[in-house]
Amino acid sequence: MIELKPIRTKADYRKALAEVERLWGAKSGTQEGDRLDILATLIDAYEAEHYPMDPPDPIEAIKFRMEQQGLSRKDLEPLIGTRTRVAEVLNRKRNLSIGMICRLHDRLGISAEVLIRPSQKSKAA
Repeated sequence: MIELKPIRTKADYRKALAEVERLWGAKSGTQEGDRLDILATLIDAYEAEHYPMDPPDPIEAIKFRMEQQGLSRKDLEPLIGTRTRVAEVLNRKRNLSIGMICRLHDRLGISAEVLIRPSQKSKAA
């Protein structure tokens, strides 16, 4: 069992991952479960600092949520507009408006931070 301490090096990180693997499946509220929770928090902090991830592309986030929830393009019409407008947005020919962002955030639960980012095509232009 490794000593619980901040993860500062790759070696510390690897040891923490090995310990998490050993503890995986421990019941919540037990000593091992608590240890697993603490290690997961330490690993998360280390990864956030050393392996940051960019938020996803807004159009990819919409398509992912559509797939998750079994939504069609028609289901997006109340959130985005006409069938043509939905197609333009999903094909990256039209940017999301503030109203669209608000509705997509409210109804689909997609982070507004993700939705306000420029789409990949817009970045390249």
